[in-house]
Amino acid sequence: MDRDDIATERVVIRGPVGPAVGALVRGGWRAPELRESLELCLACKGCLSDCPTGVDMATYKAEVLHHRYAGRLRPRTHYGLGWLPRWARLAAVAPGLANRAANGAGPVAKRLAGIDGRRPLPAFAARTFRGWFRRRSPRPAPGGDPVLLWVDTFTNHFSPEVGVAAVRVLEAAGYAVRIPSRPVCCGLTWHATGQFGPARRVLRRGLAAVSGAVAAGVPVVALEPSCAASLRGDAAELLPAGDLLRAVPPAVRTLAELLTERGWEPPSLAGLAAVAQPHCHQHAVLGWGADAALLAAGGADVTTVAGCCGLAGSFGMERGHYEVSVAVAENALLPAVRAAGRDAVLLADGFSCRTQLAHLAGRPGRHLAEVLAAALDR
Repeated sequence: MDRDDIATERVVIRGPVGPAVGALVRGGWRAPELRESLELCLACKGCLSDCPTGVDMATYKAEVLHHRYAGRLRPRTHYGLGWLPRWARLAAVAPGLANRAANGAGPVAKRLAGIDGRRPLPAFAARTFRGWFRRRSPRPAPGGDPVLLWVDTFTNHFSPEVGVAAVRVLEAAGYAVRIPSRPVCCGLTWHATGQFGPARRVLRRGLAAVSGAVAAGVPVVALEPSCAASLRGDAAELLPAGDLLRAVPPAVRTLAELLTERGWEPPSLAGLAAVAQPHCHQHAVLGWGADAALLAAGGADVTTVAGCCGLAGSFGMERGHYEVSVAVAENALLPAVRAAGRDAVLLADGFSCRTQLAHLAGRPGRHLAEVLAAALDR
C-alpha cells in the first residue's frame, strides 16, 4: 500500500492521550489528540532500536505532519528549518552579510523562523567546503582508490573544517577523494517536517548525482550521521523501488565504516580522553560499532554517552521545546561532559550534537575526522 493511501478517517492513539488508552480517535491526521501525543517526540529514532516493539515514531510523526498540513499553511519552522538547505545555498553567495543580517535582526529572524529566542543561530562558514575542494592547493597526485564524499548541507555551509579533515584522513588511508559535480541533499529536513514532495525530489536528484560513480564501484562516504542514516533508511520509505534505491544506499558508508572495512590502522590516539555522543539516528539505523572499534584500535579512552543530546535536529531549536531540550541534555550528555573535565575531547559527528554542546556546555564538539586528522599531525 502506498503511504499516501492510508485511510485518514480514524487514527489509533496508543497512550494516555484521548478518551481511552488504545482508543480510536476521530478526526484523522488532524486530531488534536494526535498532535498532543507527538508534540514532544524528538524524532530521534531511539524507539526504532531501543524499544522492543521497534516502532519508528520519527517516521510516523513525519507521516502525520505530511497529512495534517497537506495543502495548508505550515508552521514557520517548516519553512525556516525545514527549508534550511535552500537558505544555506542563498547565504553562500554572501555569508558574511548573511551572518551580520542574522545577528542584527536576531530576535526578529528567530521569531519569523519559529526559533526559540534563547538559541544562538549557527554561523555560515566564510567559504563552503565545495569551494575549498575546488580550489585546494596543492592538489594531490592522482592515484589511490576512488571514494565519493556526500557533501551535505551542514558540512558544506556550516562545518567545512570537518570535510577538510575527512579528505586528509581518506587520502592518508590511500583513497582518491572526489565530490559530486553538483550539490546533493538527502532531503532529511523536508522529510522530518512532513514535506514529502520536496523531500522526494531532492533525494532523487541526490541519488542520481552519485549513481554513476556507484555503478563504477565507488563507495560513498556521508560525514553527517543523519544523512547516512537517511540514505540507508528513509530513502526506501520515500522513493519507489528502482535502480537508484537498489544501487546507491548500499554503497553509503560512514567514515568509520569505510576505514574499518579497509582494515586501516589509525594513528595513535594514546592519551586521548574523549566523551562520545553518538548521533541518535546513527545509533538507531547504522550502529556505532565501527566508530568504537576505530577509536579502540588507536588507543583512545572513550566514554560513550547513552541517549540523545536533546537538540535532535530542529526539535530543540523550536519555540516551546527549549526546556525539554535542555532537560534531555542534562539526562546524560552534560553530566558526562562535566565529569570528564576540561581536557577531554567532546566527540560528536552530528552537527546538531555539536551545536548543543557549544550552546549548553560552552565547548566545541569535534567530528571523528577532525580527531583522526589531528592525530595524523602528531
